[in-house]
Amino acid sequence: MDVAGKKALVFGGTSGIGLATVRQLAGLGAEVVAISRNPDKAGELPAGVATMACDVLDRESMTSLFDSCAPFDILVSAATGGDRAVGPFLEMDMDGFRNSFDKLWGYANVVRFGAPHVADDGSIVLVSGSPARKIKPGMSAIGATGAAVESLVRSVAPELAPKRLNVVSPGVIDTPMNPLTGEQRETAFNNATAKHPIPRAGTADEVAQAILFMIQNDYVTGTTIDVDGGWLLA
Repeated sequence: MDVAGKKALVFGGTSGIGLATVRQLAGLGAEVVAISRNPDKAGELPAGVATMACDVLDRESMTSLFDSCAPFDILVSAATGGDRAVGPFLEMDMDGFRNSFDKLWGYANVVRFGAPHVADDGSIVLVSGSPARKIKPGMSAIGATGAAVESLVRSVAPELAPKRLNVVSPGVIDTPMNPLTGEQRETAFNNATAKHPIPRAGTADEVAQAILFMIQNDYVTGTTIDVDGGWLLA
């Protein structure tokens, strides 16, 4: 797909991986709409990028948004859907564990209500995470959610053909989702990646490059691309 002139909707498009994706799509000439719960808090967006407010868990709002934007060629969701629970499973607050699956419900809503408006030669890309297939201690909720997202993609991709549905799986990525600052932030990233073949945190742009590949390559569907510095090998 040549994205120049194509219309793209990016959920979670005002921060982190979503924002990096918006910038790269816009840089290639796509008409981009960046969507989030609080677009007023958006990072610096390229000229011409539109913003819209929507909660991926609000099906009525999503339906209205898709109707107003249709038709479009590209649909990306990097929206987290809510908080993520961490810690030992046997000490887990089960409401927190359940709420971690808001990411899955949000993605399911994006695909269910957005896919009918995507062009037949269009592309949909979701974002999971490395714990989906290699879980480190304390990440049971994150891992289970990511695994469910990847299973959703493999299950639904054949139903959507010829439209394409794929998923990108990031490892430790330096984005605003991590609330730490300064030396604490640097130490946390160093500790998390010390045993990885590439011992550093990735960038949002590096993940966005994989999302762009999924969009542009017309021969890829139902597939997961890992952008994790070797998380799965460590």
